[in-house]
Amino acid sequence: MIVDKLKHQSGKPLVIDVKGLKIGRGYFTVIAGPCTIENYNDLKKVAIKLKEMGINFFRGGAYKMRTSPYNFQGLGRKGLSYMKRVADETGMISVSEVISEEDVDIIKDHVDILQVGTRNMSNYRLLLKLGKVNNPIILKRGFSSTIEEWLLAAEHILQAGNQNVILCERGIRTYESYTRYTLDISAVAAVKELSNLPVIVDPSHSSGRRDMIKSLSWAAAAAGSDGLMIETHFSPDETICDSKQTIDLEMLDEIITGLDKIRILWK
Repeated sequence: MIVDKLKHQSGKPLVIDVKGLKIGRGYFTVIAGPCTIENYNDLKKVAIKLKEMGINFFRGGAYKMRTSPYNFQGLGRKGLSYMKRVADETGMISVSEVISEEDVDIIKDHVDILQVGTRNMSNYRLLLKLGKVNNPIILKRGFSSTIEEWLLAAEHILQAGNQNVILCERGIRTYESYTRYTLDISAVAAVKELSNLPVIVDPSHSSGRRDMIKSLSWAAAAAGSDGLMIETHFSPDETICDSKQTIDLEMLDEIITGLDKIRILWK
């Protein structure tokens, strides 16, 4: 494989410091929050609940890439202002998706960690621009991409100068139709063998099913992932976007409670 020869993905495992909090091997990071930012009050309500649960990273989409042009596309700059306001008021670390080169400059000043979604994994111009910013980058695996293609996409960011890249396995497209995608748990072990970058798992987008999030989250932890990204809301059925894969805060608490028992296997 080409990735065997990449200089930037060998050596000591990378631990990324974000405002004093660590992401990487030896740590376990939970990122949670709504798929889409709908308004300031709901976003802050979720963030406060997460912080009370000991979660310091919250996510929310200001810009959304949707298959249908008729679906909600996000609040845009207004959503970004809500993210920054909530982060400032709660002391939490924010995560949001960047979908185009044109948005990088404004998003980097409003959000702590920038996320590249599955549809943009091979958007090399975007990756190059993200290589010029200081924000950590979460790079989701393309839903039809091999592990090698995923790692090479990360290399575009690394070569451009930004060494703070976090890989996110979010499921790939297979013949199976019961789930939205198929979570490739083996990718966690493969990345830890081939790369020094942190790898987290998104059980929400991979399954598309609320009833599977807990088991997939625990499976990701058992496989040795460095964290989880989970879509969470206090009232999932009332959310505009991806309600079927969004869990409530009670289920999130169940997931977190079981993580310590699983993660001890790696100590």
